[in-house]
Amino acid sequence: MSNENLLMPATTDASKEHSGRTYILVHGAWHGGWCWRDICKPLENMGHRVFTPTLTGLADRKHLLSAQVGLSTHIADITNLIDQHDLKEITLVGHSYGGMVITGVADALKERLRHIVYLDAALPKDGQSMITQGPERSPDILANTEQGLRALVADGIAMSSLLPEMLGIPEDHPSYDWVSQNMSPHPLKSWLDPIDLPNGGSNGLSRTYIHCTDPVLQNASFAWHAEQVQANEQWQYHALETGHEAMITAPAELLSILTNIS
Repeated sequence: MSNENLLMPATTDASKEHSGRTYILVHGAWHGGWCWRDICKPLENMGHRVFTPTLTGLADRKHLLSAQVGLSTHIADITNLIDQHDLKEITLVGHSYGGMVITGVADALKERLRHIVYLDAALPKDGQSMITQGPERSPDILANTEQGLRALVADGIAMSSLLPEMLGIPEDHPSYDWVSQNMSPHPLKSWLDPIDLPNGGSNGLSRTYIHCTDPVLQNASFAWHAEQVQANEQWQYHALETGHEAMITAPAELLSILTNIS
């Protein structure tokens, strides 16, 4: 998807009438709209309207990477998309770091959303960042986490891409090379910026949490979030027996969940 087409639906026919739902699929760190390939087309074939925007500074928009690109930039990417197309009754899906983004979008445009889906994703509270959301940790642990992230930053701006197997895609998976070739550095600032949630984020919305359990992503908050929401009747919860990149390693199973949420 080109920069000029950021605000266009994934379908090549932008004027096509859609009788189904409207989905916005928000990728995680090091990814782009490309990662939803195996989810987007089936949803469209069912008659749904699907948007797969790439966040500023990544993938086909990596030419826009700068030291100023942060969490608020990425939230604005999605709120602008919604405003541009006057979208309503949206099913908003965020994967991994995308959970930070969709929480900020929900805070700003709650009345536009039908349902919000956290796919093995961050679930921040007001004032938390990507590295502070999740279970409480000591200042020393948080400092070590930030130091580890900064070690991935060669240019002072963006974290180098991880290997796909570190995100749960086996080396023998048919999409391994495709993922490896398409991943791009991710702006560090977006992981350090605290989120501002004056309206409670996604609280009050119809919500689903999907946890990827085989294998569970190590050194991440997602298993902790899954445990919290399972005991909360305000949430729908699903466990997928696949790795963190479910849209790539278990697209049929993920598609079934996305199309059957109430």
